[in-house]
Amino acid sequence: MLEALEQVSGAVDDCAEAALWGFSDDELLACLDATQVVAQRLAAIQLGLVRELDGRGVAVIQGASSTAVWLRDRLRLSGRSARQLVQLAATIDAAPPTVRDALLSGAVTVEQGRVIAETIAALPLEAGAEVADKATHLLIAWADRFDPTSLSRLGERVLTHVAPDLADEAELKALERAAERAEARRHVTLSEQRDGQVRLSGSLDTETASLLREAMDPLCAPAGEHDDRSPGQRRADALAEVCRLVLRTGQLPDNGGDRPQLVVTVSLGDLVNGVRAGTLETGTRLTPGAVRRLACDAGVLPAVLGGNSQVLDVGRQRRLFTGPLRRALVLRDGGCAFPGCDRPPRWCDGHHVRHWADGGATQLGNAVLLCGYHHRFIHRGDWAVRIAADGRPDFLPPSWLDPLRTPRRNLYHRRC
Repeated sequence: MLEALEQVSGAVDDCAEAALWGFSDDELLACLDATQVVAQRLAAIQLGLVRELDGRGVAVIQGASSTAVWLRDRLRLSGRSARQLVQLAATIDAAPPTVRDALLSGAVTVEQGRVIAETIAALPLEAGAEVADKATHLLIAWADRFDPTSLSRLGERVLTHVAPDLADEAELKALERAAERAEARRHVTLSEQRDGQVRLSGSLDTETASLLREAMDPLCAPAGEHDDRSPGQRRADALAEVCRLVLRTGQLPDNGGDRPQLVVTVSLGDLVNGVRAGTLETGTRLTPGAVRRLACDAGVLPAVLGGNSQVLDVGRQRRLFTGPLRRALVLRDGGCAFPGCDRPPRWCDGHHVRHWADGGATQLGNAVLLCGYHHRFIHRGDWAVRIAADGRPDFLPPSWLDPLRTPRRNLYHRRC
């Protein structure tokens, strides 16, 4: 075998030296297809070698803790790739011989072979060997037309083609097993990053994920012609708006004896001179802009510190735009007041036209309703907002957009 592999290596050297510029399009395509077949066949041989070495315990004999660790060092792989290689070798080894033959012949790719092997392994025991054999041949035939993802989806319903009488019951059991696994593995993790970000990761069951999508989808659409956020950024902002809405309801359970609130700590000097950077209870630092945005319409508890971080005062919680004032704001603006935005009131914050930290009053004549996106947009400072003589908010575009800075209004909520 080693001699044959050395011959293959020599053939690869010949291929590498070929002048590709001299090939026709058809010849290049034929070579591409051939390299794919050869690569997959060699990969299947490698999987067989890995499985045999793993079965013999060669890695442990040579002092490694596992075959994956040994392969990581010997083949210079990442730990994840090494583990996947060992797992894939075991999966293919447990598959019907027909699957291994198809891999070695190049009829299916390694990814397709994994899908077929996992699909056959998941068939119910009552299906029997004959049904499993029919399903294997059908999936191999489909592999000539479908990529691994499509093949996996087809595999979920393969019994409807080879054993219709078992299909419905098998599908129900498979769904129940999948739901149990998803519920057991559900988790959400928030990991602090060094660049001022927090990484959100996790896994949800289908039911919970559908609830999250339903809550976020109405907020994921672009918020007007000035919205240049990517789809991922819009989803992140939508999740934030859902959280803000829940916090505004005041119906969350107590947290350590208190209703949920943000505690922002600032030094006495910064408080006297105007709000600067703040610190949350977790130790996370907030930019001045973030502190000012949160202070507009959130439950913020300012903790004032003197020298040596001595607590001088812990102010009362401020829910600035609530009750009759918020109802009046909703009646006046009807939703996000930024020109062209269609966000309804429940997705909006109250924003001080003149910020409270600058002496702005908490009253209707100094307030405007803004969705989460346009709240951040206004705080960036390019656009300005003012309350006109008729008591309605006007938005002034930046001079680079409109040299005259002609006031604009949202006509979506109020046709006047």
